[in-house]
Amino acid sequence: MQIVYRAANIIDANLVKAALDQAGVPAFVAGEYLVGGMGQLPMSDLVHVMVADVDVERARPVVDAIDSALREESAPLAVDDPFAPPLA
Repeated sequence: MQIVYRAANIIDANLVKAALDQAGVPAFVAGEYLVGGMGQLPMSDLVHVMVADVDVERARPVVDAIDSALREESAPLAVDDPFAPPLA
């Protein structure tokens, strides 16, 4: 198996896994249960989405699309954005 996505959290990992499953690519979330042991473990790079070696090429476009959507969602809002919360 190969890592196709290094997630910031278990929610993002499961979103990517669900998208891969929907595309017909079986995926596995590794490390999702390690998050509860944060006091004993490193604070990052715990959760990964993995697929079989033969599915890496099929998984890449799906992962890239979800990753770019997640990055856009977390981008700061523009000041002139009508949906931005009012500044105090």
